[in-house]
Amino acid sequence: MTDLAPSRHASPHHAPARHERPSVIAFLGYALGLALIVWCLAGAGLSTEKLLTAPPRFADFIDRAFPPNLEPAVLVRLGWKMLETIQIAVAGAVIGVILSLPIALLAARGLIAGLWVNQIIRTLMGFIRAVPDIAWALVFVVAVGLGPFAGMCAIIVDTIGFCGRFFADDMEATDKGPAESLTATGARKIDVVACATIPAAMPAFISTSLYALEKAVRSSSVLGLVGAGGIGIELKVGFDLFDYPTAMTVILMIAVVVIGIEQISGWARTKIIGEQR
Repeated sequence: MTDLAPSRHASPHHAPARHERPSVIAFLGYALGLALIVWCLAGAGLSTEKLLTAPPRFADFIDRAFPPNLEPAVLVRLGWKMLETIQIAVAGAVIGVILSLPIALLAARGLIAGLWVNQIIRTLMGFIRAVPDIAWALVFVVAVGLGPFAGMCAIIVDTIGFCGRFFADDMEATDKGPAESLTATGARKIDVVACATIPAAMPAFISTSLYALEKAVRSSSVLGLVGAGGIGIELKVGFDLFDYPTAMTVILMIAVVVIGIEQISGWARTKIIGEQR
């Protein structure tokens, strides 16, 4: 009688499947991708010599930048600029989030607008996101002049592009059951959106809005480089005058504020969304 029991010497695990040999088209695709990466590295100026000489230069910068400039007069001046940066970020983010909601309603498919309106709004928001916030700051510096108002306008536009897209996607992804039930009772589209779609998407709205605030704080920290207010101008002046201790003070202040905002945002996200669940 044949023993059908597995041998005690047999491996309890199956051997991993071998990778299939790529087809000619796949191989050419891999080669093209590799060639593209090499080409991009060459265009980016990759240099072994610069890589080898960078650490000593960076060490020299750190040596000249430490200790940071902690003179009371300097800290007061930078503190006011940092406060202005936070004001730009919060004002721009709040206004941008508020304006994003009606725009998202027009961009969300199947809610209150037709498909062609959805596509036009989504294309416009894609254009807004494609332009960097510092470029928007340059545009508004030309339009409204130097100062924090230009920075706030840039943050507003950037936030609309960011939140508008995610708000629209969040509303499209909500459970359609409550909305369909209201529609069956004869409710208007705007009533269905206000009573079913928006409440269902509200936790996602809050999370996206808090991320937008974090993004706005980081962005507003450098808008001063182009004259749009905030502490960025102090960073530029510090490097232009080779005042590295002051520049390092600015960098540390930005890091502390951005990390602090992220921690507060994370705590608020957990509390608010947790309560709503």
